[in-house]
Amino acid sequence: MTPAEIPRALGRLVRARAQSRCEYCQTSEWLSGLPCEIDHIIPRAKGGPTTADNLCLACASCNGYKLASTHAADPESGEEVALFNPRQQRWPEHFAWSEDGMTIIELTACGRATVVALKLNHPLAVAARSIWVSVGLHPPED
Repeated sequence: MTPAEIPRALGRLVRARAQSRCEYCQTSEWLSGLPCEIDHIIPRAKGGPTTADNLCLACASCNGYKLASTHAADPESGEEVALFNPRQQRWPEHFAWSEDGMTIIELTACGRATVVALKLNHPLAVAARSIWVSVGLHPPED
């Protein structure tokens, strides 16, 4: 679904609720210089509706790796688990920032599967975060 197909008011709600940050990797649109995309948590291809409860803000990288996925293997157990759902789960229950603020630490099976599937600690993302950390603008405090 293109941004033009999402009602403008719904798009504004999604962006405001996310504080203009990717709800998966927490990257700020302002820091990255790139607008995030509106993601269907349960993809339309799998029957997911275009409603506030099924939409989140995702950076192009996270959205591109997620595609139509809703589940991935937990690298620790090998079990297929649901990916992180920003509407039903809280980020700090599944992820934390490393002490240096550059990598995302997985706290649960869902967190592990999401970090691997969406490549949340891709070397380019970590490199960008290192710059943001060095000027005191990362990680997000809430």
